[in-house]
Amino acid sequence: MIVSTAACGTNNGDTSGSSSSTTAKGFDVSSIKKDDAIAAIAPASVTKDGTLTVGSDISYAPAELLDTDGKTVIGYDVDLSKAIAAVLGLKEKTIPSSFDSIIPSVGSKYDIGMSAFTVTKERLKSVDFVSYFIAGSTYVVKKGNPKKINTADLCGSKFAVGTGTIQETAVGELSKQCAAAGKKPMQTQSFKAQSDATTAVATGKADIFYADSPVAGYAVKLTNGTLETLGKDVDVAPEGIIIKKGDDATAQAVQKALQKLIDDGTYTKILDHWGVTSGAISKAEINPAV
Repeated sequence: MIVSTAACGTNNGDTSGSSSSTTAKGFDVSSIKKDDAIAAIAPASVTKDGTLTVGSDISYAPAELLDTDGKTVIGYDVDLSKAIAAVLGLKEKTIPSSFDSIIPSVGSKYDIGMSAFTVTKERLKSVDFVSYFIAGSTYVVKKGNPKKINTADLCGSKFAVGTGTIQETAVGELSKQCAAAGKKPMQTQSFKAQSDATTAVATGKADIFYADSPVAGYAVKLTNGTLETLGKDVDVAPEGIIIKKGDDATAQAVQKALQKLIDDGTYTKILDHWGVTSGAISKAEINPAV
């Protein structure tokens, strides 16, 4: 397919980034040393096997995707989770998962979840978050916008969205508003893999897809002129690492490890490696305001 590895994230509209923004190699975290004080905070439930297990939907490039070997998971989320694990003195293991299955499985199947999850009030009811990135949502259409999609009136459009994403919820609400106004509702196709939503638009099966801004921008790059973004990014909000609700020790350990990486510059280097530095934050927070 045209974009078999494309999925979630740009950089809030700026797709220039560094010269390595579309590299297919991860950032080298081998020089990161364990911080004994921070590692001591992590609970035995996380450290006992020596591995930080991370649930992730690997169709969300450049946050997470498969390398050219078809089996190695790479991306800025992966590099950040490896760096956090290194600070905690652990190995990191990313476990490929469907997006909508990650939140229910954190604390049992996975130690943490990391897959470009936007922090929302609804999600905060069931999990805790450590903020690590900022992104908005972006509309993407075929180059030249042949269906003449207008973001001011999206009623009747054929949408492709990722299952369980905030964009799926938003399109559902917009569709209800269209019906209430006597207009045609959206025709929505929901895909487990964001790459399939991207491909649906690239092949004309859908008119438009809606995804996190970093994902949208990266997808546009990989299609080599097949797609383009439409309008400005909307609903810019923090994205967070998912922690089991009430697991304060893990939340504190992850927050302090990430803040250390922010303060020593490693965090910025990782984001720059993937060309998404405009989504950088300066302070990692547990359950940030939304």
